[in-house]
Amino acid sequence: MAGAKNHDYHILAPSFWPLLGAISALAMASGGIMWMHKAAGGGAIFFAGVAGVLATMFLWWSDVIKEAHRGDHTPVVQLHLRYGMILFIASEVMFFVGWFWAFFDFSLFPAPVEVVNGEVTRIVADVKAIAGQWPPKGIEVINPFNFPLLNTIILLTSGTTVTWAHHALIHGDRAGLKKGLWFTIALGALFSAIQAYEYRDAPFHFAGLNYGASFFMATGFHGFHVLIGTIFLIVCQVRVYRGHFTPRQHFGFEAAAWYWHFVDVVWLFLFVSIYVWGGAGAPVHAG
Repeated sequence: MAGAKNHDYHILAPSFWPLLGAISALAMASGGIMWMHKAAGGGAIFFAGVAGVLATMFLWWSDVIKEAHRGDHTPVVQLHLRYGMILFIASEVMFFVGWFWAFFDFSLFPAPVEVVNGEVTRIVADVKAIAGQWPPKGIEVINPFNFPLLNTIILLTSGTTVTWAHHALIHGDRAGLKKGLWFTIALGALFSAIQAYEYRDAPFHFAGLNYGASFFMATGFHGFHVLIGTIFLIVCQVRVYRGHFTPRQHFGFEAAAWYWHFVDVVWLFLFVSIYVWGGAGAPVHAG
């Protein structure tokens, strides 16, 4: 019969969401640049772009969920969705490689600076005048075995609870699935709260010092990913209560679990490289 579907692939219907997403991303980037340069209307354009991006995400992913419920996600389609998630996580790995690269470049080849009361007063032109060292002389670092170690334990524990939820889903244990997800969401929120407190009490600033800039960019983007992962898991929990997932078809939850494990692994590298190794030899902040 003409027009009959004789393959396992899902041919997408025309959608407005890619165009809306592209326009919103352009507005967000342009507005952000304008805002940073104090151009008129920059802030309004930026937040309009952010709203458009969030709307695109909600509306587009809602369509994906509807497609799954219609039976469009055949085994072949599910396999390709998994490939897409793997490639997305790979791109995120390379994103963090950039921040690790910057931190190691600063630490292995430190520029000689003069720091007074935690603030950089000048870059010393004569290397002999003050030897370049890392962390920069005159600043205190965060004690890695205080809140950072606590957050490490929290994230490792959250990795076990999300795995518990995954196995409960596979074996049809809806109660275990809900409990595991609630524990993981709570641990993710606790991690974010502790990191916010740590930032407030940090003995160095973002601006004016490559140590502070590289520290806050690397750990801050990880914190942002924890926030995104927590929202991802909250959406999965809402879908669990609506009965969306089955033991044989639950890619949405599987993608969230993969993303959460990725966040866990990145934190382990951050903890060892930036908190422990990167702050070795410097005076520790007493706060």
